[in-house]
Amino acid sequence: MKTTLLYGKGTLSIEVPDRSTIIEPNHLDGLPEEKQAVQQALRNPIGLPPLADMVKSTDKVAIVISDITRPTPNEKLVPWIMEELAHVPEANFVIINGTGTHRDQTAEEFVQMLGAPVVDRIRVINHHCHNQDELVNVGRSEFGCDVYLNKEYVEADFRIVTGFIEPHFFAGFSGGPKGIMPGIAGIETILTFHNARMIGDPLSTWGNMVNNPLQNMTREVNRLCKPHFMLNVTLNKSKAITQVFAGELFEAHDRGCAFTKQHAMIPVESRFDVVITSNSGYPLDQNLYQAVKGMSAAHQIVKEGGTIICASECSDGIPNHGNYAEILQLRKTPQEILDMINDGSFQKFDQWQVQKQAVIQVWADVHLYSSLTDEDVEKAMLHPTHNIEATLQQLLKKYGSEMSVAVLPLGPLTIPYVRGE
Repeated sequence: MKTTLLYGKGTLSIEVPDRSTIIEPNHLDGLPEEKQAVQQALRNPIGLPPLADMVKSTDKVAIVISDITRPTPNEKLVPWIMEELAHVPEANFVIINGTGTHRDQTAEEFVQMLGAPVVDRIRVINHHCHNQDELVNVGRSEFGCDVYLNKEYVEADFRIVTGFIEPHFFAGFSGGPKGIMPGIAGIETILTFHNARMIGDPLSTWGNMVNNPLQNMTREVNRLCKPHFMLNVTLNKSKAITQVFAGELFEAHDRGCAFTKQHAMIPVESRFDVVITSNSGYPLDQNLYQAVKGMSAAHQIVKEGGTIICASECSDGIPNHGNYAEILQLRKTPQEILDMINDGSFQKFDQWQVQKQAVIQVWADVHLYSSLTDEDVEKAMLHPTHNIEATLQQLLKKYGSEMSVAVLPLGPLTIPYVRGE
């Protein structure tokens, strides 16, 4: 039978065995009046007064947005926020791009993310986690590090964070406090947040908010310098807004996570020999670093010794930020990589993504369909594929005629789990 994966800015149609199990989130239509829904949420927020009543005309306002690797519709949300705050002079605003450890966005990308009217009128800056001059210490974390956040955010009179809520492969769910930590944190703080112990904790996983050390740390850091207001949304596969969550950071985010869990976490009865996944298409699949999320979603339901096939365009390459590609070259096998990272003496920027990838590769073989060269794919200890149907035919020889196959067309927008595990 035919099925379609989200891939790049379009789709990828593939033929899979008729017995294959297609796993998608429960479909939700986009809201018929997105702007009206957001306005209502800003005027009747969760746990707070209306946004416009909270901000004085003399306030310096910082709006933190997620970077280009996230599909948050900030080209809609930011202008609608500013309409609510029309009494505040435009010169009083700064929009901070929460890059975390990722690369800067270009001027052209800011126009894509925010729209030309906003970029032409409002100051927009990239966060730089390595630049100490742009950071300020706001306290000490119980997890063992000083907490550094973006200076312009900390010094603003009123702080707003936007975002998009989906299941997250080690923080439980994205959005909410993650917009601040790690979005606009300093590298010292991020390295603790992403250290081997935190990432390797079994409670640091998809959909879990209970005693998840990463969620606990991001919330602790936010309490040290909390956003005064949160605006988050959920999206469907067409990137249309399905629900809006605005107001007090933790209460509003908790409601958004509960809503997302209802339609994105899908139980299955047993594991599969082969799991085919996407990385949810652009912008989530624009580099190999991000594609680990799609692999991790498939890892939840693939048999030990099974095979994952991940379709991720990787139009932005490996990418070119950090040490991700370099770490992958330090050892010859995924197990050796994992042993190295778990050694208490090892600490290197980007190790967290390599750690998650290595855990998956120790469990199952991973084939990648992408625009990367075979050489680049093989350097990551992955198997390149240029034809998913042909790869499935080869796998029949390994698993036999009863080979079980699952497909995650939306990748990490759907998080399957084995019932009872």
